Amino acid sequence: MRQIAVVSGKGGAGKTMVAAALADVNPRAQVLADCDVEASNLEFLIPAEKMREETFFSLDLAFIDPSLCQECGICVEGCAFNAISENGGIRVEEMRCEGCGVCGFVCPHDAVTMEPRPSGSIFRSHSNLGPMAHGRLKPGSGTSGLLVHEVRKRAVQLDDGEEILLIDGPPGIGCALISSISGTEAVLAVTEPSLSAIHDLRRLVSVCRKLGPRVMLIINRHDLDDGLTAEIEEYACAEGIPVLAKLPFDPGVVEAVRKGLPVTRTLCEAAKPFSTLWDLIDAELER
Repeated sequence: MRQIAVVSGKGGAGKTMVAAALADVNPRAQVLADCDVEASNLEFLIPAEKMREETFFSLDLAFIDPSLCQECGICVEGCAFNAISENGGIRVEEMRCEGCGVCGFVCPHDAVTMEPRPSGSIFRSHSNLGPMAHGRLKPGSGTSGLLVHEVRKRAVQLDDGEEILLIDGPPGIGCALISSISGTEAVLAVTEPSLSAIHDLRRLVSVCRKLGPRVMLIINRHDLDDGLTAEIEEYACAEGIPVLAKLPFDPGVVEAVRKGLPVTRTLCEAAKPFSTLWDLIDAELER
C-alpha cells in the first residue's frame, strides 16, 4: 500500500482541504488517516461514522497513596520535573509528571505507584471514501507523536487490499510530523505566499530530506502575492521540488468547508487542479 502524507509547515495553509479533495478524486481504493491529532478535522469534510473507539494511554502517571504516605518529602526532592508538591499534603501535578518513576524508586514507604495515563482516543471509522483511522489528543498532553504512531498502526490494520494510505498530517516539524511522514513514500507539502509560510516550508523540507520521502508542493492562494509565490517557486526549483498545483484564492473553498464538503464537490476554480493531481503525483513517483 502506497503511503502519501499531506502536510504543511504552517497551520492554516489549507492542508486538510487539500487532503479531503485528494481523497474525493482518488480513483483507487484507499485508507484515510487523520494524524493531526491535536486538531483532528478531516471528518468534518469527509463525514465518517465511528465504528470503534479505544482509549490511548501514554506515559505513566505517579499516584501517591495517602494511606501509606508519611509526607517525608523525599519524593519531592527526587522529582526533576517539580511534579510533586507539598501544598496541602503530598500530591502529584498531573501536567508536570513525565512518568519517569523516580518518586516510586526513592519512596521508603512504597506509597507511590505508576499507573497508565489516559491521554486521548483512537477511532476507527467508515466513510464513503474509505475506512478512516483518526485520533484525538487530550488537551495538555505532550505525547502527540505516540498517538500519531498508534493512528497509523490502526490505519494499516484497516488495509483490505487498498492501494493508497492517504495521511492528513499535522502542521509544523515536531514529533507528530515526524511520526506522520516516517516510512511514507511521498509528502505533499501545502504552503501559501506569506513570509511565515515560506520560513516554515524551508524547515519542513529540511526534516523531510532527513527522513527520505519524496517531496512535492502545492501553493495555495497563490494569487494573493505574486512576488512571494515567485519566491516559493524559485526555492522549489533550487531544491528540485516539483510544484504540482497552484490554487487560487477562492471564496468557494470557504463555502465548501462551511457545508462540510470536499472542495471537489463544488464548481469553484480552486477545485479544477485536482482533476489531474493524482496523475501528476503518480508521474513524479514513477521517475
